[in-house]
Amino acid sequence: MSIGILKKGMYKAFGLTICSEISLPELTQLHKDEEVADIFIDIGYLSCFWDEFKIHQRNFIVKESLVIFQIPNTATFCIKDGKNIIVSPMDGSDYDKIRLYILGTCMGVLLMQRKIFPLHGSAIAINGKAYAFIGNSGAGKSTLASAFINKGFQLLSDDVVAVKFLNEDGPFIMPSYPQQKLWKDSLEKFGMQTSDYRPLFERETKYSIPVNSNFSHEPSPLAGVFELVKTENEHIQICKIEKLERFRTLLYQTYRHSLVNKMGLTEWHFTDSSKIINKVQMYQLKRPTSEFTAQNLVSMILSFIKEREII
Repeated sequence: MSIGILKKGMYKAFGLTICSEISLPELTQLHKDEEVADIFIDIGYLSCFWDEFKIHQRNFIVKESLVIFQIPNTATFCIKDGKNIIVSPMDGSDYDKIRLYILGTCMGVLLMQRKIFPLHGSAIAINGKAYAFIGNSGAGKSTLASAFINKGFQLLSDDVVAVKFLNEDGPFIMPSYPQQKLWKDSLEKFGMQTSDYRPLFERETKYSIPVNSNFSHEPSPLAGVFELVKTENEHIQICKIEKLERFRTLLYQTYRHSLVNKMGLTEWHFTDSSKIINKVQMYQLKRPTSEFTAQNLVSMILSFIKEREII
C-alpha cells in the first residue's frame, strides 16, 4: 500500500499546525518550514501494544494520557498527550479510509486531550458569526451546511466542530479544512453528479466535496447552536432548548462523547458546557423525514436568527 509518504508535510486545521508523515491533501498546506508544529502524525508499530491491552477494554483503550483504537483491516491508531497521532497501517489497507479516521476520530480525541470542545456537526459563518448544526448521524447536518454554502455562505467545519475559548467574550469556532462529506442522495438532490467527486473510500456512497472558494479561514464567535432532529411531523419546527436539557444536548452531541468519562474529562466537559450555555442560545430544529427540506431550512433559520437579533 502506498500511504502517501514523501516527506513530512505541514498543514493547518482546527487552529493547529500539523506536521504529518502521511500526506493529508484535504488540509490547507503550509509552505513555511519554520512553522512550529502543534501536532505530529507519524507511522509507527502498535500491534504489540494493542495486543497487550485489548483484553482489558473493548473498542477503545484509554490509559493515562493516551487513547488507542483499532479498525479491522485498516490500522491501529494511538492519540497521545494532545500532541501525537501514531498510525500503524495493516497490509492492504485503504489510504483514504486511514485519512478519514485520522481527521475524524483521532482529531476528535486529540481536541479533547487539548481541552478544545469537539461537537459532532457542521458550522457555517454568517455575517462574521458562527452557527453550529449538530445532531445524530443522518440528521442532515452536512446537507444543511451545503444548502447554506449554495446560498453564498462559508463553511467553517464539517463533521468535527472545534469550539475554543480564545478570550473572555465567549466560545469561537476554529476553522477545520475546506471539505464536506455528502451522501449520494444529498448530492443528487442538489443536482450534483457523483462522477465529479471521490468516494470517501472504496465502495463508500458518501463523497468528498471540496469547498475551497466557500471556506472561512478565520475563527468566528459562536452565536447559536441548532440540534437537528428528524420527525414524522409535516412541518419544520424550531424550539428553544432549556435548562438542564442543554447540558444533555452538548454531551450527547460531543464527538465521541462516550470517551469523555473514560478520559477523565467529565469535570472539564461540564465546565466548558456551562461556559457555552451562558453565552450561546441553543435550539432544536425538527424537520420532516418525508421530504427534502434543506432549502426551506436555510430560509427559516436566516429569518429566525434575524428576528432574534442573534446575527
